[in-house]
Amino acid sequence: MPPRRRRLGLALSALSALLAGTLLAPAPGAAAEPTDYTIDVETAGSGATIDDSMYGVFFEDINQAADGGIYAELVQNRSFEYEAADNPGYTPKTGWDTGGTAEVRDDDGRLNARNRHYLALGAGASATNGGFRTGIAVEEGKTYDFSLWARADGDAPLEISLADGDGALGAAQKVTASGKWAKYEAAFTADRTSATGRLTVKAGGTPAAVDMVSLFPRDTYKGRANGLRKDLAEKVEALDPGFLRFPGGCLVNTGSHQGYDEGSGWERKRSYQWKDTIGPVETRATNANFWGYNQSYGLGYYEYFQFAEDIGAMPLPVVPALVTGCGQNKATDDPELLKRHIQDTLDLIEFANGPATSEWGAKRAEMGHPEPFGLTHLGVGNEENLPDEFMARFKEFRAAIEAKHPDITVVSNSGPDDSGTVFDRAWQLNRDNDVAMVDEHYYNSPRWFLENNNRYDSYDRNGPKVFLGEYASQGNTFGNALAEAAYMTGLERNADVVKLASYAPLLAGEGTVQWEPDMIWFDNTRSWGSANYEMQKLFMTSTGDQVVPSKASGTPATSGPITGAVGLSTWATSAAYDDVRVTGADGGELLADDFAAGDGKWTQATGAGSWAVQDGAYVQSDEAAENTLVTAGDTGWHDYDLKVKATKKSGKEGFLVAFGVKDTGNLYWWNLGGWGNTASGVERHVSGGKETMLQDATKIETGRTYDVEAKVRGRSVALYLDGEKWGEFTDDKQAEPFRQVVTRDKATGDLIVKVVNAQESAARTKVALGAGSSPEATAEVTTLAADPAAENTADARPVKPETSEFDGVAENFAYTFPAHSVTFLRIKGA
Repeated sequence: MPPRRRRLGLALSALSALLAGTLLAPAPGAAAEPTDYTIDVETAGSGATIDDSMYGVFFEDINQAADGGIYAELVQNRSFEYEAADNPGYTPKTGWDTGGTAEVRDDDGRLNARNRHYLALGAGASATNGGFRTGIAVEEGKTYDFSLWARADGDAPLEISLADGDGALGAAQKVTASGKWAKYEAAFTADRTSATGRLTVKAGGTPAAVDMVSLFPRDTYKGRANGLRKDLAEKVEALDPGFLRFPGGCLVNTGSHQGYDEGSGWERKRSYQWKDTIGPVETRATNANFWGYNQSYGLGYYEYFQFAEDIGAMPLPVVPALVTGCGQNKATDDPELLKRHIQDTLDLIEFANGPATSEWGAKRAEMGHPEPFGLTHLGVGNEENLPDEFMARFKEFRAAIEAKHPDITVVSNSGPDDSGTVFDRAWQLNRDNDVAMVDEHYYNSPRWFLENNNRYDSYDRNGPKVFLGEYASQGNTFGNALAEAAYMTGLERNADVVKLASYAPLLAGEGTVQWEPDMIWFDNTRSWGSANYEMQKLFMTSTGDQVVPSKASGTPATSGPITGAVGLSTWATSAAYDDVRVTGADGGELLADDFAAGDGKWTQATGAGSWAVQDGAYVQSDEAAENTLVTAGDTGWHDYDLKVKATKKSGKEGFLVAFGVKDTGNLYWWNLGGWGNTASGVERHVSGGKETMLQDATKIETGRTYDVEAKVRGRSVALYLDGEKWGEFTDDKQAEPFRQVVTRDKATGDLIVKVVNAQESAARTKVALGAGSSPEATAEVTTLAADPAAENTADARPVKPETSEFDGVAENFAYTFPAHSVTFLRIKGA
């Protein structure tokens, strides 16, 4: 997931307007009249086969999803390894309060070469850890296992206590350290429940060195030591995922590509490397996380493989390709480093699949799993913006893997977006090189998902298969989930092309969020599935094995011309604008501004940036500010020409010229010199989300004045740069609110009729199963229905499935699907 697409959660009112207001809303105060539809099912027909692995989950350590999340460790910074490289506010004592003489040291007295820092406690000194977020959470009657590594000259008693503001949470424990580094253990049984506990280690009369201070609930998922937080793991398991993609997206291949070097230490901002994450936890490295914190690797590759096995999912690891993605456009040209990473990948396959007698299979067996994990798919790279450089390296990875492991499917990718120059070039290279599977990622508005149900209808059936590894509609409301559900009917219909799909991201800790939306939310004591989770769970647990051909009528189109005011903006750039002119299609002048009289015609919509008239031009001078939109004109304007002179003065990108501006979340802008000045494109913003309408490789020169022109006619726009036509598009796709797909469960013979109705009105529908289908009269019904603005929270769950029965099934029958709903009808005997 690229960092430029930052937290784009939708305003509830805006989303409600999208799904209710623009899609057949009733007149104010009036009840919505049902809309009539038909669904014709070829019950005897057979469509694409749906693999058991089609729907899965994507785990990335983002939003504190691992440490402080699904990894059950309760102590933050347990090995004193936090540094400013992880986060500018970090020190080795972050998470700890110390009393007396307590010094973090990095010297030859350390626990081991990878666990560099340790805490030296003087006589009577103490160190107290407050865990993650609000404190250490414990539950009355539950047992918590404590451990630490310590050394001392002579016997050094250490008192371990667990308490909150109201006093002790269990009986204090004592261990006595003596001599060289050794592991010491104790256990607490909580006397009462608390969410604000703090763990203290206090030295007696003898100094001691301590490291790897740990507290784990004994009641982990599957009861495993060094295990997973039970409620979170069980919510993932309840999805019945077909695969588990790990260990992430951006964190996999960003940063430097340096390996571990005992002679010179290790670079913290290196890419994720699996060998750092296995073996005893006290010997695993920590690393700076791409998302601005530290990752301990306590949750490592062995644990990922084990979790995939526990939930019955296919493991799908992703390794770095030595081409950075996620906005960091660099490629490493070091043949020896490439060779080492390829060998590391071969070693990974051996770790997963090799016999216990092999070098890396033996390491897996030593960790407790002598049998192979059964790896079949492996991804190389993530969201690279340099498709040619990526493909050159991908081919070397693939050749080496196929030479030794021809049964492994090696997965490529198509960059960070659903379209554009990078996407097109990446797909061309993937096709030209006969790639088996391509990982697509995109985060778009709900409207985009409603408009693009047929995206994969036109994909080459004989070309590379699609792994839709990351997608979401930029919000956690039920309206977002409805749009995603409508899109998922298209994924299933095209299951011969889309072989794998996973919503992303999976987990988010309340108060520690870098990205929204997310599927499962949690705090220290509770977890809850979002509306999107409930939708995904419905599809994932009732997928079926084969598509049954079906057709449905559509909703009458209701669209007018592109309307809106005009705007100017910048992104991490200083730019100057002059001679803005807007004329109607008839030539009449709507706006003319050379800024001789100041900037009184313009409204600064976002409050960002520093705008002022300078030397006869309108200048935004803050090159650090992002999205500095100013607007002018009438939101009712349509069919007009916008002309402006634009000059980049300094900064990372170019300039942004907007049209069709309704408000800050609903507009189009021509992004010239965007994406780090690597490309230019038109982006449509709907209710705060955005997607690219068209794109090319145009870059913007600093100091050069460009003539920018946009001609808006109806739903079509033509764009001109310095008098030459740059591109054009027509935004006339129907945001269809009524979508369906039918699948068959081969084990039972049941038909599963899945219908999404993402509009204000009920869908009164005639369903034809075909002559001779002979279904049983009673169908099992599962329905998700709620207000489109509804969100599940820690305290309320308005979006949840309801089950019922319908007794009117026949070869031809009628069913009314509620407004704002997803309905699964399981029909027997058809």
